[in-house]
Amino acid sequence: MANIILIGAPVDSGKRRAGCLMGPDAYRTAGLTRALGDLGHKVQDWGNLTPASHQADTPGDRIHALNETIGWTHRLVRVAQDAAATGVPIFLGGDHSMSLGSVAGVARHAASLGRPQFVLWLDAHSDFHTPATTESGNLHGTPVAYVTGQPGFAGFPELSAPVPQDQVCMIGLRSVDAGERAMLEGTAIHRHDMREIDETGIARPLSAFLERVRAANGVLHVSLDVDFLDPGIAPAVGTTVPGGATIREGHLVMEMLHDSGLLTSMDLVELNPFLDERGRTAQLMVDLCASALGRRVFDRPTRAYA
Repeated sequence: MANIILIGAPVDSGKRRAGCLMGPDAYRTAGLTRALGDLGHKVQDWGNLTPASHQADTPGDRIHALNETIGWTHRLVRVAQDAAATGVPIFLGGDHSMSLGSVAGVARHAASLGRPQFVLWLDAHSDFHTPATTESGNLHGTPVAYVTGQPGFAGFPELSAPVPQDQVCMIGLRSVDAGERAMLEGTAIHRHDMREIDETGIARPLSAFLERVRAANGVLHVSLDVDFLDPGIAPAVGTTVPGGATIREGHLVMEMLHDSGLLTSMDLVELNPFLDERGRTAQLMVDLCASALGRRVFDRPTRAYA
């Protein structure tokens, strides 16, 4: 059984639509602590973080809340590194700019162990923009570029342990703009869009990636964005993209992660409870997290939302 550390990161600075700051407490209300405890894990809740001190942002700047996001990243890098040395941290977001810090921090810990850090990115988007290339000015679209060492992140913590591109795998892509696509094509990042998933299934690319992690004696961080899932089953996200993963595909991914024994840290991001329907998205994310930590098919509770 694992020592699970829940870390609330109510980051709401990575985009202009407010609401993700309520995410951590929505996961708690949906019973995440109990779900993981019922599986036999020891669960600690470190509460909700606040950003490190930072300069004030000026409304109307091209990059939205840049300094606040830098503050969050500094705080999360330090906390993530400490938590990874203690147990299996699960970061409760918060928008996806949270992963600027969570991934960089756990990668620092992996480097201290002399083990390679791998990242599984479950998302409709590649999040490979930089502050210089983003047209929206929203930093929740930049974490993969940052943690893999792309230039243009002045003011953010120095990356002492960038994640090599070929140790990143994206699954679920279906909304990548032309600029990001051009940048991604010049990288070694493993990318699997929903057409490929439709044609060959979700297990094939995931199994291949997990074998690479195992062969390298790597550690694995999983970043699960609500919009990896189809908005018909997970409406509580501000970046809805039709055609996402089904409930069954989501649970299959999580069950395979548990079976692999490789998961060492995890993000749950982009939940906006203001957009939810009777807590159904929060509950689904809790159920998926429980599957990743060992809940099996026949142990799953029946839900009624009527």
